[in-house]
Amino acid sequence: MSDDRHFIKGGPGDREVFEYAVLRVVPRVERGECINAGVLVYCRARAYVGARTHLDEARLLALDPDADLPGVRAALDAVQRVCSGGATAGQAAPDDAGRRFRWLIAPRSTIVQPGPVHTGLTTDPAAETDRLLGLLVR
Repeated sequence: MSDDRHFIKGGPGDREVFEYAVLRVVPRVERGECINAGVLVYCRARAYVGARTHLDEARLLALDPDADLPGVRAALDAVQRVCSGGATAGQAAPDDAGRRFRWLIAPRSTIVQPGPVHTGLTTDPAAETDRLLGLLVR
């Protein structure tokens, strides 16, 4: 019996290695409390880098009633723009998918932080991004 939450269907020869990280919102860095607010996925074989985000504002405000919601939303939007590339990616615009992913997963001590990088196999990196958002964030 298959559990569709954990695998994207396809034969062994169809699957490619991908890397992913969860985006965490840490409203008060000194306390270390966080909520998951998105995922980043990179698949070198498909030259794919993508992000999906979902901010649960009520959960964030439960951790910090003074959290800067517009600032957090802006940071999450910036991650998605960097993944998309092009003019909206700012300084990362000319970089390939791998360089943009590596830049996004670099450790930082801001409110929106990447978690550790994990790997898997997929036939469809974009579908994997959606699946991981549902599994790890929503």
